[in-house]
Amino acid sequence: MKKIFGKILALSMSVMLVLSLTACSSSGSGSGDKKEGGKIGVAMPTKDLQRWNQDGENMKKELEEAGYEVDLQYANNDIATQVSQIENMITGGCKLLVVASIDGGSLSTVLQEAKNEEIPVIAYDRLIMDTDAVSYYATFDNHKVGQIQGQYIVDTLKLDKEKGPFNLELFTGSSDDNNCHFFFGGAMDVLQKYIDDGKLVVQSKQTKFEEVATPNWSTEESQKRMDNILTANYTGNKKVDVVLSSNDSVANGITNALKAAGYTKNNFPVLTGQDCDITSVKNILNGTQSMSVFKDTRKLATQVVKMVDQIMSGEKVDVNDEKSYDNGKGIVPTYLCEPVFADKENYKELLIDSGYYTEDQLK
Repeated sequence: MKKIFGKILALSMSVMLVLSLTACSSSGSGSGDKKEGGKIGVAMPTKDLQRWNQDGENMKKELEEAGYEVDLQYANNDIATQVSQIENMITGGCKLLVVASIDGGSLSTVLQEAKNEEIPVIAYDRLIMDTDAVSYYATFDNHKVGQIQGQYIVDTLKLDKEKGPFNLELFTGSSDDNNCHFFFGGAMDVLQKYIDDGKLVVQSKQTKFEEVATPNWSTEESQKRMDNILTANYTGNKKVDVVLSSNDSVANGITNALKAAGYTKNNFPVLTGQDCDITSVKNILNGTQSMSVFKDTRKLATQVVKMVDQIMSGEKVDVNDEKSYDNGKGIVPTYLCEPVFADKENYKELLIDSGYYTEDQLK
């Protein structure tokens, strides 16, 4: 009898233990639960430029599909606003930050707070300077962007065959955007020898980075500067043959100034750009902009989401450049995506067939 009772007692205890373990497992991760990846803060500089809207929305969509909660903020190109937004992301429970900075040198204090809380930071497209709180950098090969623009000018004007001279003016973007040094430097790596040889002549004499920078990548500022250059240096029959512009918002201001000065698509200068914004692609199609460097932000967003997953999972993070990007506190491990150029000849394949735009958007 005692043996039978002992067996019954042991069996009862085993059943109770199984039920208890099942209950614990059920309460923690039932079969209907979704992946809980944590909260990710995404700080974008502004909604004023088309590309940042696309970057932010692409990132949010892909992160949410990967199981993360997303706090996406735009700062209206105001540094204090971006600092405040990042502070709120830190105190609001974000486990990782993706930051496209307005001013690459203005975030060291707030990102120190992130580091103190052991929150990793991915610098997005713009390198954040003078802080060791940046874990990784994801961008396009921005030096190559400038090289592509410079080489397009060389090839279009046939500078290796033609004697010239051709009149060139130079424009880049905001001096507080570290990428501008790569854009402008890459272009000048290609163009400088033709300037030195006299095949390209900068009539305004404005060739230094500080002289050709455009605050906030502003269309209005680039239009004002181009207006002034034309008035001071291009009177009578003297014409501009080519304008280097580091991006599309700057190129749009240049286009406006040239049109106002009487240039038409029949005598429009060679004009570069970057980002393939809708307005600029339309200008390419109607002959008032020559090209724009296409940086498919969908690919960059996909890569950043992959990096987020790797960081959050404690895996090795994919990078392909560990020597080029020094932010003043050390080399930041970087993933570079490849840029290409779009013009009237190949825009359909790059922009329409890939689903980036529809035909109707470019009408």
